[in-house]
Amino acid sequence: MHHWFACLALLATPVAAQDHAPAAPFVLAPLPYPAEALEPVIDAETMTLHHDKHHQAYVDALNKAVAADPSLAGRSLDQLVAQAGRELVAVRNNAGGHWNHGFFWKTMARPGAGGGPSPALARAIGAAFGSMDGMKAAFRAAGTGRFGSGWAWLIVRPDGRLAITTTPNQDNPLMDVAEVRGTPILANDLWEHAYYLQHRNRRAEYLDAWWRVVDWNMVSRRFAAAGR
Repeated sequence: MHHWFACLALLATPVAAQDHAPAAPFVLAPLPYPAEALEPVIDAETMTLHHDKHHQAYVDALNKAVAADPSLAGRSLDQLVAQAGRELVAVRNNAGGHWNHGFFWKTMARPGAGGGPSPALARAIGAAFGSMDGMKAAFRAAGTGRFGSGWAWLIVRPDGRLAITTTPNQDNPLMDVAEVRGTPILANDLWEHAYYLQHRNRRAEYLDAWWRVVDWNMVSRRFAAAGR
């Protein structure tokens, strides 16, 4: 399968599928671990507010926006995200917010429990960035360089190579409006509410600490799925 078509195929696989209803009304799935599981990297209070308040707000607003537009009835979250550029801003922002956060929670695991990149992913990282440290440095530069709120991503490009990109607000690389499109395999939330209670305004500090909770087992499975 061509890597670009794998963007949507990835979402249909068990390792990448988001926990959401097939169509509205969408629901917020529980965190895949206790709120305190990511400490000391991300504190329990931040995780609770982020998931229970911020993510829930995106779900509620998305359901409201979809209910107000009969043409959106029956569309899946993946469809709303893929066609974000054709939708109202409220649909684009809140569908992205719901999708991105569902993906983000599953990108993380307890410190020490996430394993390491698979041999295939490690080779791809080396080919694209020279080394794991090179990839982390590029990810840090991209994350600190994103002005305002947004997301940093490690993606599989249509040519099969890895790339790092960022998106503003709640956009993601699957959207038809993305500057750089591809299949996401790893993402970090750059909005201040993701880290401010613990790391204050020190985004770089947060980005550096975050690698301790990356679930490389999940990222590796996503990478394998993107190549099918």
